[in-house]
Amino acid sequence: MKTTLLIMAAGLGSRYGGDKQVDGIGPHGEILMQYSIYDAVRAGFTKLVFVIKPQYREIIDRLCAGLVGVEVECVYQDFSSIPAFYNIPGERVKPFGTVHAVLCAGDAIKEPFAVLNADDFYGAEAFRIMHDKLVELREGEACMVTYRLKNTVSKNGAVTRGICLVEDGKLNGVKETYKITVDDNGVISDSDSGVLDGEALVSMNMWGFRPEIFTAMKADFKTFLRALPEGELKAEYALPTMIDKMIGAGTLGVDVLGTDAVWFGVTYREDKPQVAAELRRMHDSGEYPERL
Repeated sequence: MKTTLLIMAAGLGSRYGGDKQVDGIGPHGEILMQYSIYDAVRAGFTKLVFVIKPQYREIIDRLCAGLVGVEVECVYQDFSSIPAFYNIPGERVKPFGTVHAVLCAGDAIKEPFAVLNADDFYGAEAFRIMHDKLVELREGEACMVTYRLKNTVSKNGAVTRGICLVEDGKLNGVKETYKITVDDNGVISDSDSGVLDGEALVSMNMWGFRPEIFTAMKADFKTFLRALPEGELKAEYALPTMIDKMIGAGTLGVDVLGTDAVWFGVTYREDKPQVAAELRRMHDSGEYPERL
């Protein structure tokens, strides 16, 4: 069975202070997205779809030029995909979130697919277990790869994470948790809940779906838009929020896939040196070739 990897790379990277999706971090200037491409292809994915800004098209073409037997397609996350009934405020710049990003790729995907962020490193094992699960999904099913909260926080500022409620290997819900910080003693907390369990499982937006999800997603996104206050400039609809809603309604079951893979990312520019050092170590140990 064919499988697609959908990479969301159109975010503005506002907290990072620039376009972190195309900032070279690896030992030879590799960007994090290159590791996802490399790991996906060796895991067996047969198609790559990129949701990008138009100015990234040349970069994607260059990164994928040497791929053999893998289909590549680019789509743009812009306001042309917003339903006609919604009047977009003239001052709005930000896209409408990750649900909007996935919907932009709806016409390009006809097979089971995984979706993830361009500016995160997920680890090779995560791609292997995701690919193997995708080919088994049945109608009404989805899957996700989770990571431990303690391994996804930044000492350089607050982050947002979807904390997962899991029972018997099934996702019961996702609580989008904001302004999560870690202090010098390793204590993790947020402003609303207080101290958080570092072992808690969190979503890093690595989801697996059947293509039928687009029908429900389109309807749900329209509901989100209709509920926005007039003139809203920043509200976004996040995948964990939508999935939590579908689970509550009993229309989607989500298998939670465990992995020992290491996750890391660069939420803030100050995160970059640590990530660069870890990538260098992985190349030196043979987990990745000297040059991707």
